[in-house]
Amino acid sequence: MTGRFAFMIDPVDIEEQRSDYADTFTQVDAAAPALSVGELSTQRGDGVFESIGVVDGHAQEVVPHLERLAHSARLCDLPAPNLAQWHQAIDEAAAQLGSGESVIKLILSRGVEHGPTPTAWVTAAPAPDFSAVRENGVRVVTLDRGYDLGAAERAPWLLLGAKTLSYAVNMAALREAHRRGADDAIFLSSDGFVLEAPTASLILRFGDRFVTPAPNGGILHGTTQLSVYEHLAAQGFETAYDRIPAADLPRADAAWLVSSVRLAAAITAIDGASLPVDPSLTADLNRYLLSPRD
Repeated sequence: MTGRFAFMIDPVDIEEQRSDYADTFTQVDAAAPALSVGELSTQRGDGVFESIGVVDGHAQEVVPHLERLAHSARLCDLPAPNLAQWHQAIDEAAAQLGSGESVIKLILSRGVEHGPTPTAWVTAAPAPDFSAVRENGVRVVTLDRGYDLGAAERAPWLLLGAKTLSYAVNMAALREAHRRGADDAIFLSSDGFVLEAPTASLILRFGDRFVTPAPNGGILHGTTQLSVYEHLAAQGFETAYDRIPAADLPRADAAWLVSSVRLAAAITAIDGASLPVDPSLTADLNRYLLSPRD
């Protein structure tokens, strides 16, 4: 595929079961206007989304992405998505893609202000070229996220565990990282624990034990991180979820940012201090992540 592909979805009730949902999809020109000026996804970021990596036409980890979409919708009080309908939408989008790496995005919005709800659509496009990042790694800085580990439970209206369209803070964090001479950032809680990156999960290695921050402090449960853990466990490594003090970051034997499209990027430095890199394991992780995964 050389350009973008998109279609709108007419969401059906979660209980509605069909053998075919094709009549609920309307293909649109991905380069032309398709949303109302009253659309709350653009006015307020009031919606949820998922980005699914596609390799040679195979959409990766579809079920985990759909389960997370449903989880985000539930946290945001959006109508529950009919997962069979969305699964068919992903299949139809993937069928438009050729060889190489692509990305499918799912968007579920509150809809038009004072109008019908929700609005939903799917896009497909070539993925950015992340080969250099996978090969050379990234430098990161730590940034205060502004809340403690108990905030998600204490204030659920902050939607800390939802993958919402409100990504202005995440993008501001990346700009701040660039201003500090780094490529990316790692968020820290205000009480001094490691969270996640603005657009990725974090995995640390201590000896033969791999650990990621426990997804109970407003952290998205990363689909790629789950897949990496399955791969590492199959090789006999110990994998764990834990509360990780920020002071443990420079002690790691290696570390990676992992996400659905960038895949695995080794962290080469944290706050200007070099971190050990394992090129062989990084290459192994990316070979695995580029293989078909359901």
